[in-house]
Amino acid sequence: MDKNSKIYVAGHTGLVGSAITAALKRKGFSNIIGRTFGELDLRRQEDTEAFFASEKPEAVILCAAKVGGIMANNTMRAEFIYENLMIQSNVVHASYLNGVKKLVFLGSSCIYPRDCPQPMREDHLLTSPLEYTNEPYAIAKIAGLKMCEAYNMRYGTDFIAVMPTNLYGPNDNFNLTGGHVLPSLMRRIHLGKLLENGDMDGIRADLKRRPVEGFDGSESEQEIMDLLEQQGVRSLGSEGLRSEGLRSEGLGSEGLRSEGLRSEGLRSEGLGQRSGVTVSVWGTGNPLREFMYSGDMADATIYIMEKISFKDVVPAGTDEIRNTHINIGTGEEISIRDLAQMVKETTGFSGELVFDHSKPDGTPRKFLDSSKLRSLGFRHTTSLREGMVRVYEWYLEN
Repeated sequence: MDKNSKIYVAGHTGLVGSAITAALKRKGFSNIIGRTFGELDLRRQEDTEAFFASEKPEAVILCAAKVGGIMANNTMRAEFIYENLMIQSNVVHASYLNGVKKLVFLGSSCIYPRDCPQPMREDHLLTSPLEYTNEPYAIAKIAGLKMCEAYNMRYGTDFIAVMPTNLYGPNDNFNLTGGHVLPSLMRRIHLGKLLENGDMDGIRADLKRRPVEGFDGSESEQEIMDLLEQQGVRSLGSEGLRSEGLRSEGLGSEGLRSEGLRSEGLRSEGLGQRSGVTVSVWGTGNPLREFMYSGDMADATIYIMEKISFKDVVPAGTDEIRNTHINIGTGEEISIRDLAQMVKETTGFSGELVFDHSKPDGTPRKFLDSSKLRSLGFRHTTSLREGMVRVYEWYLEN
């Protein structure tokens, strides 16, 4: 790929797209184009094909997608399957029609079965049922990678599908209910830190920058406190935590008062000196997850765009071409409990983490086998702790 080649990054303002755009510029690519949702709705076939016919990009990196955490995936099932199918089908087909030389399609590790052997290899795809909570999204992403495969086989295109692990970084979605686990958890714990410091001005400023359920920080202090409690950020007043379903475990002399955590389902773990503030974490904390910094994902994507072709990932010695996608991960995993503790340390929150057993855990373990990626010559460089510090600094500055 020439440094002057026109490269279209679909979804260039999002978590991964913004990182890829920045990395392309760093590497000397000078002809990068992007369109916001307001400028181009990729769900509309006619608009998408008109854009491609006009711009004629030589390469396409398809990051645009409807994404979210467990709650968003499980409650907006129709939106997740429809919007993702439409976006990727329109972009892949328009790329074929307009002679795009290279396309990289970004999928997700949730394409693999719920009870998949660990670590998850590319050939584990479609071997058993998917995780229910994100099944529509997973099916859409499977369709996308199969579309790339089919177009390569039928039309001789060079469309590569990559399946990243859980990603995080600047420009992430810090929505408290619809975002992915790490940014949502980081924001919730940050709000807990502001609350324990009595920094209501800081809380108002946070809500002004990123409103929550219509709250923009202009509400009364009591309304904001009620909102925080609904979002799992609680201050232990004279009556303690009144929510139904709270339960504490292993509390020492600095633990919660007897009228404190009452409801069934929530447990606080690893408690140190009490600050009077608790932050709720969904589930038991036991599931294991793998996380990759968006900058590393961007570097992997550009590496594949420049150096890897479809012929490099076609299995040898078989008449059936399948599983040509590439897993992109770090080879490292961490429990949600330990992740929450790391976020707590990064933000400087000294309160307590309470695990809400009434909320779903999702897939017990999602650990990618990235040996194919490593065999193709790429390795990540950013540790989880280093990346987390960068993200928190970005969050405070933005």
